[in-house]
Amino acid sequence: MKLVTPKVMQILDKKTINECGIPGIVLMENAGRKNTSLIFQYYPDVINKKVAVISGKGNNGGDGFVIARHLINQGVRTVTFLLSTMDSIKGDARINLNILLKMNADIVEIPEIEIFKNQCQKIAESDIIVDAILGTGLTSEVRGLFREAINYVNNLEKPVVAVDIPSGLDGSSGKVLGCCIKADLTATFGFPKIGQIVYPGAGFVGKLEVVDISIPDYIVKETGVKDNLIDGEELKRALLFRDPASHKGNFGHILVLAGSPGKTGAAFLACQGAMRVGTGLVTLGIPESLNSIMEIKLTEVMTEPLPETKKHTLSLSSLEEILALAEKMGVVAMGPGVSLEKETSGLIREIIRFSSVPLVIDADGISAVSEDLDVLKNTRAKIVLTPHPGEMARLLHISSREVQENRVTISRDFAREYGVYLVLKGAGTIISSPEGEISINPTGNPGMASGGMGDVLTGIIGGLIAQGYDIIDSLKLGVYLHGHAADRIAEIRGEAGLIATDVAEELPETLNKIQKEILY
Repeated sequence: MKLVTPKVMQILDKKTINECGIPGIVLMENAGRKNTSLIFQYYPDVINKKVAVISGKGNNGGDGFVIARHLINQGVRTVTFLLSTMDSIKGDARINLNILLKMNADIVEIPEIEIFKNQCQKIAESDIIVDAILGTGLTSEVRGLFREAINYVNNLEKPVVAVDIPSGLDGSSGKVLGCCIKADLTATFGFPKIGQIVYPGAGFVGKLEVVDISIPDYIVKETGVKDNLIDGEELKRALLFRDPASHKGNFGHILVLAGSPGKTGAAFLACQGAMRVGTGLVTLGIPESLNSIMEIKLTEVMTEPLPETKKHTLSLSSLEEILALAEKMGVVAMGPGVSLEKETSGLIREIIRFSSVPLVIDADGISAVSEDLDVLKNTRAKIVLTPHPGEMARLLHISSREVQENRVTISRDFAREYGVYLVLKGAGTIISSPEGEISINPTGNPGMASGGMGDVLTGIIGGLIAQGYDIIDSLKLGVYLHGHAADRIAEIRGEAGLIATDVAEELPETLNKIQKEILY
C-alpha cells in the first residue's frame, strides 16, 4: 500500500482536479460520503445517537459539512459546531456550508474561546464527535480556539471519528503539534499518511481506514509515489517458492560473524534467525576460544574458529580468512555481540572496506561504523545497517530523543547520503533505500522489547539475501516476518515474557501461514 506525505497528497489532489478534470467539490463529496458510511459501519446504533461535527474553516471543515448533511439525511440528530464565522468559509467548503444552511441544519458559530466555553455543555450532550477541525496541511503548533476545542474533546472521553487526520497531528512526521485529537477511528483520504503510521502519530489515529476518493491510478504513477506500507500484496510479489527437487545448496550459505565472551547468545540468535527463515547453510565465524562452546550450542550450524585478540574477540589478523569465506558464501551478517574492542571494531571497518558481498551490520558492528562513517562510502559492498534508535543516535552523534522525533527524515536522509539500506528498528520499523524510498512495517508488538530480538532479525535478513531475495525484498519480508511471528506468539501467550528464541522458533510456521494465505 502506498504511503504519502501531506505535500504529496496535495499534489495528487491538484493533478486530479486540474489534469483529470474531477472537480474538488466531487472529491470532497466522495470523502464526506464514505466517511459517513464508516461511521455507520463502526457505530451501527448511530441512528439513535447524537453527533457533534466540529469543523474548522478549511477543506477539512468542508468534509465535515458533507458528513453532517449525510447524517442528517439518514435521520441522525446532528449539530455542526463551526470554529469560525460563516463569512470566513470559502471555496468548496462554502458550497457545502450553504447546502446545510438551506437544509435548516443546526449550525453553531464559535469564533472565540469564550463562545466555545458557552457551548461546551451542548457538545458534551453528544454521543459521538466528528473531528473536522484541522486537516493534513497543518505545520505549526495548535493554539487558541483550536487548542481549547481539541483539549476539551479529549477530556470528554467520547468516541471520536477523525476526518482524514486527527487535528493537531503532523502527517509527515507523526509529531504532535502542541496538542492532538485522540481518535477512535480515522478515515483518511486517498492513501495513509506517513505520520499516521509512525509513532507517536500512530497512537492518536485509533483504527485507520483508507477511503478511496477517486484519485486515478495513472495520476499516482505519474507523480512517482514510491513510499510503502508493507502488506500482503508486496509479499505476493516477493515470496520465492521452493522447487520440490531442490537441495540445501539451492538456498544459500551465509557467514555470521558474532559473539565474544559473555555475548555468545547473540551469535546463537543470529544463526537461529538465519536457519529458521530457511537458509540452506549457516557458518558462524567465532573467536577460536569460544568455538567449542558454540559447537555444542549450535547443532545445525557450522562453525569457523577465527584468530582472536587477548580478550578473546575477533582479531584483525582474521581479515583475509573472513574475506575469503565471504566470497565463497556470498553474504555476511556481522556485529551481534562482537564487542567494542578497538581491534575488533577496526576489523569490522576493514571488512566493510574490502568486501564485495552484501553485508548486514548490527549492534557492535554499528558502533564500529559510527567511529568512521566514511567507510560506508568507500566500499564495493551493498550495506545494510539495522540500528535501534540508540544506535542510530550513535551514528549521527545526536540523542535518541532526536531520532525518535524525526524517524522518517533521519532514516531517509542517512540512507541517501551514505548509499546504504537502513532498517531503523522500533514501533513501525522504517526501511530506507539508497534512493530515499521508505517502507514502514505494520507488524510487531511491545513484547519484542527484550534482548536478542535484533540479533534474530539480523540473521533473518542475511538468510533471505543468501537465499536469492534482492536486498529490498529481504528487508521488507524480514521485518514483516519478524514482527508477524511475535504477533502470533503474543496472541496466544501475551506480550510479557516473549523472548527472542520464541520468535526464531515461530518463523517457519509464520512463513508457512503467509504462503498459504497467498496461495489460497
